[in-house]
Amino acid sequence: MRIASIFAVGGLALTAAACGEAPKDDNNAGSGAKKFSACMVTDVGGIDDKSFNASAWQGLQDAKAANDNIDIKFVASKAEADYEPNLTQYVNQKCDFILAVGGLMQNATSKIAKANPNQEFGIVDANPGDANVYPMQFDTAQAAFQAGYLAAGMTKTGKVATYGALPIPPVTIFMDGFVDGVAYFNTTKKKNVQALGWSKETQKGSFTNDFAKQDEGKKVSDALVAQGADIIMPVAGGSGLGTTAAAKASGGKYSTIWVDVDGCQSTPDCSAIITTVVKNIPEAVKEAVVKAAAGDKLPAKPGFVGTLANNGVSIAPYHDFDSKVPAELKAEVEKIKADIAAGTITVTSKAQPTK
Repeated sequence: MRIASIFAVGGLALTAAACGEAPKDDNNAGSGAKKFSACMVTDVGGIDDKSFNASAWQGLQDAKAANDNIDIKFVASKAEADYEPNLTQYVNQKCDFILAVGGLMQNATSKIAKANPNQEFGIVDANPGDANVYPMQFDTAQAAFQAGYLAAGMTKTGKVATYGALPIPPVTIFMDGFVDGVAYFNTTKKKNVQALGWSKETQKGSFTNDFAKQDEGKKVSDALVAQGADIIMPVAGGSGLGTTAAAKASGGKYSTIWVDVDGCQSTPDCSAIITTVVKNIPEAVKEAVVKAAAGDKLPAKPGFVGTLANNGVSIAPYHDFDSKVPAELKAEVEKIKADIAAGTITVTSKAQPTK
């Protein structure tokens, strides 16, 4: 899963922090009670990626707001080689809870956790299977199913599309859900909207082979637009910004759906983004840290899997498209959420996290 957390930086400018920089503290001078220390190691995107690392840090800040006896700090990783030293320094500092951010950190976290079996760890978007590592994963296929249905209901050309960076689980889980949502629309509405860019059956489709190059994202989406797609969901990290920028510049010729963090909060291209398939990382992290601070054991099995039912995944507000999405379609998308949560609709993907 080496690429997983590169994808997870959500397609925004990477802020690489210096290797081994001093951990940032958010100390609370208060009562003399022993503080509960929650210490986070970022992935290479840095704390200001406005996506994955920032979301996890927000969760720590929210935990501190809920319990002022919690002290929080982070250290930023510049490269993969920083993971083990950064995790180890927090073990040596006797942090009560150490949070690793991103699937790219799975191997390093597992190694340090095995060497320190009495230390409590958490990790976002991975599950190393160690008894002292609490995994937080997200079934984004469920929310992407809603997004696919929405796109099928909004298209004017009868063609929508998705593409990825690389065919790895953190990418294809979104794509599987999206194309299944389109298929569900076709079944229920007796329509024939085409989903370009991905085949769930063959697990083959359109990819940039890069998570950062915006020109590669634009190149792939230009080809999909040339085939008739007027709504595109890039699952390609920074490459996807090439698509949202081009959509914004197209004057409404086509629009997009973003992933990970609400694109209207995290990109400059809100006017071209209908909605976002969101991973609600802050709430998952907050809940884990608050529970750990209260002395609750965080079980490695089953860990946490974010779903529509527990609000671990969702679709963001429609923002600039709120008046453009028909009320009937909005209601149908909400009904799908309820049906998936209730088990009436089952969303499947080979890339789904184990529960």
